[in-house]
Amino acid sequence: MAFHLGLLGAVAGGVIQAVAGYVAGGTNGTAVDKFAFPSDSRSTLSTGVSTTKDNTTGFSNPSVAGYVPGGDNVSAVDKFAFPSDSRTTLGTGLSTVRGLQAAGLFNIAVAGYVAGGRNVSALSSVDKFAFSNDARTTLGTGLSGVRVWLGAFSNPFTAGYAAGGREDSNNNEVTIVDKFTFSGDTRTTLGTGLSVAVGLLTGFEHYEVAGYAAGGRSSSSFIATVDKFTFPSDSRSTLAAQLSTTRGQMGGMSNGQAAGYTAGGENQSTGRVSTVDKFAFPDETRTTLGTGLSGDNIGAGGFQDA
Repeated sequence: MAFHLGLLGAVAGGVIQAVAGYVAGGTNGTAVDKFAFPSDSRSTLSTGVSTTKDNTTGFSNPSVAGYVPGGDNVSAVDKFAFPSDSRTTLGTGLSTVRGLQAAGLFNIAVAGYVAGGRNVSALSSVDKFAFSNDARTTLGTGLSGVRVWLGAFSNPFTAGYAAGGREDSNNNEVTIVDKFTFSGDTRTTLGTGLSVAVGLLTGFEHYEVAGYAAGGRSSSSFIATVDKFTFPSDSRSTLAAQLSTTRGQMGGMSNGQAAGYTAGGENQSTGRVSTVDKFAFPDETRTTLGTGLSGDNIGAGGFQDA
């Protein structure tokens, strides 16, 4: 297994220096919460997203910037430069409004991708933003179907994955996991999908080791299940440790080689929550942070400088 230390962000003495994870937008207004690694202490940026971004997503170019694209009735893409966390809004936004939780994927130092979501109806198209100049193109091959409420995770340098979701405006969740190989932006669909058909899920990644699809709603019930896809085989297992409560519409972020996080969401009984669950790598034990989000939040986007 090759760790691309030169591109994974700030490196000191051959050790990857993970900096922070971010949870942006959603129902917590324009706020962007920042969790400093490894202490997991939370602050809230003085400059949030440029407009209300319900049901948004995020993608990362670690050591350079994080991006918050779209949201319900929004096509704008906000960019937060590291390490200052200053925000700009790209001159070219998404090719169309992409609400209802599109999938955000990232190829470190190369490009970020936004897949699916909804304008007037559900979409299958995938927008690509080149990190060299933030120019946008739209892939010739989109998702294998029109979908909203997706989860996403990436194997940086290799491929991005769009998992689950609904194929129309009804509760028709799917187990499908589409894989976009970065070398040619080609799409395949994994032979083994999610362990249950689910939408409103989130994802996070253990860089170059595995991707995770967490929580969501299956039929009429929220779930706490966390599926793991091991790289490069993409074989699926299901973690013994689940989310601390059943919930969906969370933000997901990663501390590179150290831990993955699910933030906020909606619980069937208690409604919106500010909870942040942490899954430590490599043993995947789950703890819940003592300090959660700055407010109860559903439909936020997550990104990381890690």
